[in-house]
Amino acid sequence: MLDPCPHWPYPKLIAHRGAGRQAPENTLSSMRFGAQHGFTMMEYDVKLSKDNIAILLHDDSVDRTSSGTGSAAEKMFVELAQLDFGSWHSRDYAGEPIPTLHSIAAYTQANGILSNIEIKPSTGTEMETGKQIARLAQRLWANAEIPPLLSSFSEMALQAAMEEAPELPRALLIEKEVPVDWQRRAERLGCTGLNLNHKYATLHLVRSIRKAGYTLAIWTVNDPARARELLDWGCNAIVTDEIQTISPAYFI
Repeated sequence: MLDPCPHWPYPKLIAHRGAGRQAPENTLSSMRFGAQHGFTMMEYDVKLSKDNIAILLHDDSVDRTSSGTGSAAEKMFVELAQLDFGSWHSRDYAGEPIPTLHSIAAYTQANGILSNIEIKPSTGTEMETGKQIARLAQRLWANAEIPPLLSSFSEMALQAAMEEAPELPRALLIEKEVPVDWQRRAERLGCTGLNLNHKYATLHLVRSIRKAGYTLAIWTVNDPARARELLDWGCNAIVTDEIQTISPAYFI
């Protein structure tokens, strides 16, 4: 097993969208649920409302995870604040509000939780979203000992983030097969690592990326045996929905 890179200051287990199965994903409730199960790092998606408020939301539209319909990028924050982001999950979470990056920054830092902020721009807003979220993260975590890790599938968003806040660590998210020019892309974007889909992670690939000096987080890993295998191969971390079966309390 390879030793972790010294510049990976984060835990080995990361809760996906908070505890995004047990509670409404990308909400304060999901963060609290994950923390109650021992997770000290959360991954969550951030995009911009029409009036440039940084909000937690995975999809471009609010249809799947709220009582409303339509594009989040076309709604002012005051409109989003009136929607119910919990009832879709279960009645226990009815009335759950959409969180802002401000509220998540306050909760996580007060409770010793680290962050992987996935910059999730609505279509057509890649550069502006990367710029705004990096600027805000830089300010909200200005006094944090360990900064948030910024990641994105959008290379445009990562480039804008690099230009706005070059000191914040960045990771390139790759959805499918890793392209042969991955290292050139990572270097151009000043990335410290890659976040890969576990379906395409092989021992040879993991060792090649780690040997090149990059960190490696793998998503979304919900089988304990697969999680153990990936960590034994030398991956720095795995991102999981299964916060009960893959738990920091006994898994590491």
